[in-house]
Amino acid sequence: MDKDLKKRVIFGGIALAVFLPILMAGGVVFQIGVGLLAMGAVHELLKMKGLKTATLEGLLAMLAAFVLTLPLENYLKFLPVDGNVITYSIVVFILLGATVFHEDYSFEDAVYPIASSLYVGMGFNALLDARIAGLDKVLLALFIVWATDSGAYLVGRRYGKRKLAPTVSPNKTMEGSLGGIFLAVLVAFIFMLVDRSVAAPHHFVTMLFLTVVFSLAGQFGDLVESSLKRHFGVKDSGKFIPGHGGVLDRFDSLLFVFPLMHFFGLF
Repeated sequence: MDKDLKKRVIFGGIALAVFLPILMAGGVVFQIGVGLLAMGAVHELLKMKGLKTATLEGLLAMLAAFVLTLPLENYLKFLPVDGNVITYSIVVFILLGATVFHEDYSFEDAVYPIASSLYVGMGFNALLDARIAGLDKVLLALFIVWATDSGAYLVGRRYGKRKLAPTVSPNKTMEGSLGGIFLAVLVAFIFMLVDRSVAAPHHFVTMLFLTVVFSLAGQFGDLVESSLKRHFGVKDSGKFIPGHGGVLDRFDSLLFVFPLMHFFGLF
């Protein structure tokens, strides 16, 4: 085992040892933790563009992602059922207000931090919704994404010839993508044999077709982040986990999968 792979395995194991118990416990600790991850992801997006987060703009963008992620109405009882969205809107309005008080700060300047907070906040909010619905929903998504990544790597490395998106991620192949989908469906099939309720309200076969959609969404989420990194000329989004990159490098696929699972009524 080479030094880099050994580093990835060790720190990946440590990260899982920390993340999984918090995920299983759920509740306010997990929600705050995910909110902090959202803030970290926005920090990475701002840093990619060369923007400082130790500014009012940076702090507001990270705060926007935090409040959009958390189910604030569960804690602040005076808020309506969509309290996180309303609070997010107010933070965004404050951020837009900077265009009034600073002549050199335009609407276009405000769009990037706002878009970053929306992209991150919606994905992590869907993760929290899934956890509230049940641990099995989150584990299903994790297994689908992990199986997709593993299948794509193994098949792509052995049989990959045709490039999937050469201008964005030259190492990804169409054969690898299909291998990822196949392994994701296989893993989801086994998962549903163990826990049939995870497919509810869908039929077993319907859920297998949806797994294909989720696998493709995860791959697309990974390509979106690859496109961002290539645009800004960075290798990793950050250094959240040594050997594994930043928060976005670890959650880019899940940010696309969880909202789709929510869209199809799985939670």
